[in-house]
Amino acid sequence: MSIRDLDWSSWLDRTSGEGTKWLLWGLDNMIWPIVVVTFTIFAILMPQVFTSASNIQFMLYSSAGLGALVLAESLCLLSGNFDLSIGSIAGFSAMVTALFLNTWFPGTPGLVGVVLVLFVGGAIGFVNGVSIGYFGINPFLQTLAFFIIFRGAVFLLSTITIAPLPESYLFVGGALIGDLPGLAGADSLWVFGGIPIAVPLIIVLYAGAWFMMNYRRIGLAIMAVGGDENAAEEAGIPRERVLLIVFTASGLLSGLAGLLYTGYLSAAPPGLAEGDLFPAFAGAVIGGISLDGGRGDIKNAFGGMFLLTMIQVGLVQVGVGGDAIQFINGLVLLVAIYLYTTESKIRRRLLST
Repeated sequence: MSIRDLDWSSWLDRTSGEGTKWLLWGLDNMIWPIVVVTFTIFAILMPQVFTSASNIQFMLYSSAGLGALVLAESLCLLSGNFDLSIGSIAGFSAMVTALFLNTWFPGTPGLVGVVLVLFVGGAIGFVNGVSIGYFGINPFLQTLAFFIIFRGAVFLLSTITIAPLPESYLFVGGALIGDLPGLAGADSLWVFGGIPIAVPLIIVLYAGAWFMMNYRRIGLAIMAVGGDENAAEEAGIPRERVLLIVFTASGLLSGLAGLLYTGYLSAAPPGLAEGDLFPAFAGAVIGGISLDGGRGDIKNAFGGMFLLTMIQVGLVQVGVGGDAIQFINGLVLLVAIYLYTTESKIRRRLLST
């Protein structure tokens, strides 16, 4: 029996009023029951390993770079667009900055590198925004071109891993909270001292993005443009400016991802973030960000990112090989697309009754 054969109509017709509201809420947040079920399965398979606080912390830490890319892609999708260049921007920004600090201008303070990696990412995103928003370039073609250009540019710059890099540059992606100035010895004195800085950073980043999308004018404008560009323009929302902001933010977040990955690895390899475009896209879609734009919740995108990381870490811990993990990740994305399609049909039916 296929989805088309299911008798949704008679069931949905009985759903109205308060029931409809709660059912819509459940559809919007279905990522979290999936996260709980997946976590429970791995917890049963590996009760002492998978459920430990250190393992949960490791999952959040290892996914920080991907989390920045998922957030970047989510913002683009909410605006009714997408960005295929995020992984290449992350890798290029990280490589340029690593060469700047290690080879071109050795001895430069790491803080300069932090500013540079964000600037490079933001500048590329700005060009994307101008091209798409003001010149009307198709976002697929624009970001695909930059995906190819900057992935190739990374290997033109260097075919080897760049290291060492200043500790002050690696600090954001690799240090612990206990390493912050004034918190010396926090590992033994403070329960949060051993948590990597990247973990609360990515959580705060998602919380800030969620607040912006729900309570600030720019967030509402992004949703409006993603929902209906013509209606948004009639309401006086400047579509071009909104897209410029969205793609610049996407570039900044991609640069941040490059910084987080570099700190996590303590080096900048030429393949950094090379395969992360589709996991980032999958994390956003699994988290319920609409492919049609204008609908979705940033907190659920965080859930989608964490689900992907949890599956990957869990499979590695039970002994599944890398090729099999890639195959399973593809299946997860396919299931997410089916769930999204079914959810959209149910939503349309609910809103029409």
